[in-house]
Amino acid sequence: MKFRTEITLNKEKEGLIDYDSKLFLIGSCFVENIGSKLNYFKFQSVHNPIGIFFHPLAIERFVQRVVDDIPYKSEDIFEMDGVWKSFEAHSQMNALDLEDLLQNLNQSQQNTLKTVKEATHVVITLGTAWVYEHQASEKVVANCHKVPQREFRKKLLSIEEIVSSLMKITSLLRQLNPTVKIIFTVSPIRHIKDGFVENTRSKAHLLAAIHQIIDDLDLFYFPAYEIMMDDLRDYRYYAEDLVHPNNMAIDYIWNLFQKVWFSESTEPIMKRVDKIQKGLQHKPFNPESESYKAFLSQLEREKLELQKEIPSIHF
Repeated sequence: MKFRTEITLNKEKEGLIDYDSKLFLIGSCFVENIGSKLNYFKFQSVHNPIGIFFHPLAIERFVQRVVDDIPYKSEDIFEMDGVWKSFEAHSQMNALDLEDLLQNLNQSQQNTLKTVKEATHVVITLGTAWVYEHQASEKVVANCHKVPQREFRKKLLSIEEIVSSLMKITSLLRQLNPTVKIIFTVSPIRHIKDGFVENTRSKAHLLAAIHQIIDDLDLFYFPAYEIMMDDLRDYRYYAEDLVHPNNMAIDYIWNLFQKVWFSESTEPIMKRVDKIQKGLQHKPFNPESESYKAFLSQLEREKLELQKEIPSIHF
């Protein structure tokens, strides 16, 4: 008897990810999940330099700034309750000082320029097609920052608007880096605060738009959304909020991403990294014991040996 419908995935034939690869990830919360896995296994990766972006227009605007070198200025930020914020950035960038926020935003932008120019792979995860337009500025925001909802107009992006945005993002990235491989995903996290029907409409628009362009523009799609919805269609794979995938689901989707996109040469290295990481996290009962000191010495030898083989790895 079968109790699941597993999705069949084929390994990509070229351009696979290895420890020489440089990855840039941008988009919704799911980027954080995959990005943390890449960080743990010590791949060369950068994700969401100014925080989570939920919709394509926010990603497009940031990439446009990076490519055209448009700095953030005082008119791009605002103060609320003693905290400086930007409608173009996530709340993780908020600061108590105006100049600190501007400096952090502009430094992140410059770092992203270098990252994208050197990247071998860009992963873009779209979360929603619903956007909020700030009525006073008539601009679609990346984050509302708990500003009263009456100050925004809510809108569902059409498939055509999303297609236009994704084509612009692709064009901008290739302007900086013509050979980069661009992988699109749709976040498996449901935005049910919008409503169940509204969430389904949103995801449908994102999926339709991506699949309208991937073949013509030589792009790639990884089915994270479908894996969660069709393979892992059980609430035991969700966190307590019944919205976000739990660790078991994240690990499962990560393993399938590895299967499709990672070179076989990465597996033995990842095992060595994992062993060292677990050793570093180990909490001894007696830190002064000879056995623990010997353990630390062996761990240090393994770290140095691995770093000698792959200089990009740092613990």
